[in-house]
Amino acid sequence: MSLPAPLSDAALDRLFLQARTVHAFQPVAVDDALIHRLYDLVKWGPTAFNAQPARYVFVRSAEAKDQLLPALSSGNQKQTRAAAVTVIVALDTAFQQHLPAQFPAYDAKPLFDGNPALRETTALRNASLQGAYLILAARALGLDAGPQSGFDAAKVDAAFFPDGRWKSNFLVNLGVADHAGTFARGPRLSFDEAARIV
Repeated sequence: MSLPAPLSDAALDRLFLQARTVHAFQPVAVDDALIHRLYDLVKWGPTAFNAQPARYVFVRSAEAKDQLLPALSSGNQKQTRAAAVTVIVALDTAFQQHLPAQFPAYDAKPLFDGNPALRETTALRNASLQGAYLILAARALGLDAGPQSGFDAAKVDAAFFPDGRWKSNFLVNLGVADHAGTFARGPRLSFDEAARIV
């Protein structure tokens, strides 16, 4: 039995090899249909216990951007304003409430109900995975992505999640890149620096 055929070089270029973190965007809109299509891809990425703890707020309107911008570092404000949409990738601190429906293999909810530390690490780890899926799914659909962590999470949470159940993890600007504002690609660690086979 042989391995399945890999994706085409063009697909690998779009997802990884030629894709870049974007810091400037063209004035091209992203409509509701594309946002829904994006989520419909992202939701299939694997998570522990099928818990799916990530939550997404697609900040697109000028009014919503005005709420978000004061929480950003000064260097991130212009690119966020220019992006067609900025996704707040958050996590649901009570994600286990959905486990009976999402993970019917057995009753995993009590495992998390009684262990706040496990709940926190599971939510953060898996919501971060889901945010990475979002970046790749966006690229697969023809969008460019600019993930960022330069923001005040407490301010974002106060503005968008006042009940405290969802917590912001990181942001992803989405749209069509203006490559005049793209930085030179930084070097990557070699295999021997970053990995080993045992």
